[in-house]
Amino acid sequence: MKIDPDSPKDLSAQIAQAIRDSIVAGELLVDQRLPSEAELADQFEVSRPTVREALKRLAAQSLIRTQRGASGGAFVNRLRFEEAYDQQVTTATLLLSMNAVSFDVACEARYALERACAPLSAARRTKEQLAIMRAQIRRQCEPGLSDEDFCATDVTFHRALVDAAGNPILSYQLASAVEAMQPLMNMITFSARSRERIVFFHENLVTTLEARDALGTEAALAALETYTRDLGHAVVAARSRKATEQQSA
Repeated sequence: MKIDPDSPKDLSAQIAQAIRDSIVAGELLVDQRLPSEAELADQFEVSRPTVREALKRLAAQSLIRTQRGASGGAFVNRLRFEEAYDQQVTTATLLLSMNAVSFDVACEARYALERACAPLSAARRTKEQLAIMRAQIRRQCEPGLSDEDFCATDVTFHRALVDAAGNPILSYQLASAVEAMQPLMNMITFSARSRERIVFFHENLVTTLEARDALGTEAALAALETYTRDLGHAVVAARSRKATEQQSA
């Protein structure tokens, strides 16, 4: 592991990158203990505070964990897909908000990715996942359910559909599609959409998944996408008309 002391890049960032590269390359194995701060400081010819900052960076990325005591130190962590979901969702949410992604682009991406899961979800869905989706439908039918809570049940429903594919890599990749893009679409359409229609689409999805009908699941998602797109366009058009009227008044 080496760094370039003449590089303008922060030394602690270079050290963190060097250790990260060693983990990715398999030179440092899961649960392996890293050299001590003093040993790393000697190896990289930097101060211990610089090494400490590098280790903090790695810990923030869940690449290492620290243990106290005589047998303690810094160890290579076993990064799990579930633990990386939050980072994936946060990054996707920031990208969407900072780059002003349009409703249509988000909608297209989200449903294209989710439809890709349909064949696997129809083949592999479990009774437990169907139960989660049905539970969300029951919640969506509750009188007095707030818009925020309705949107939350919507996200939970579709996460269960994606997780039904039984593929942790797909679930990780689609976490951002469901938990970042769907709330964005909900923000635009929540005031105009019909909860009864959403429940209808969700019931169709559960029915096709239970029957292991992959084509039916894809068709149900396509119908939901069409409804969502049409509703989004109507909301945007109404807002545009209102803005024009206010400017003319």
